[in-house]
Amino acid sequence: MEKKSIAVFLSGRGSNFRAIFDAVEEGRVNGYIEVVVSDNPDAKGLSFARANGIRSAVFEKPRTENRTEYFDKIIEFLDGSTIDLIVLAGFMKVMSGRFIEKYRNRILNIHPALLPSFPGEHAQRQALDYGVKCSGCTVHFVDEGVDTGPIVLQETVPVREDDTEDSLSARILEQEHKIYPRAVQLFCEERLKVEGRRVLILNH
Repeated sequence: MEKKSIAVFLSGRGSNFRAIFDAVEEGRVNGYIEVVVSDNPDAKGLSFARANGIRSAVFEKPRTENRTEYFDKIIEFLDGSTIDLIVLAGFMKVMSGRFIEKYRNRILNIHPALLPSFPGEHAQRQALDYGVKCSGCTVHFVDEGVDTGPIVLQETVPVREDDTEDSLSARILEQEHKIYPRAVQLFCEERLKVEGRRVLILNH
């Protein structure tokens, strides 16, 4: 089986990017990181990519440019490579419908809650405000909704009585760094099959 080509999209520190990078370097993922794309020229994840010899590109979005135009430029850029999988690692832009359709079931995202609970921003704060006893993280395929795509993997994290948004976020992030590389690994091994809302994990 040929190694899969991965594009990582990020906006900030890129800690999940680093977790996936480590998994690739250690041979746990049948793939390679072809390119890193960012909307933020100062992203720490971008610096990490360059320091490790990974091709990178920055696409800043002018206020006058609409979402479709912006992502059409990224599509044009990616068309220069054969990209099998796009991994969103803290990328803070909502994608255009055209972009999602082109890469349908080939875009993965991770969310710091047990979807479908607490989608959108500040998921950890939402969980604490609601008073749940456990939260966690979810890897899912991206569709046109906000955190509504088919779920690939989830991991639970107990909520402690004295948790703050920061402490809960830190413990959830530890689990993100475990399940996101695992989801990428499963995709690169061609073991994920999407059937409607369900994602089946195949045993080859």
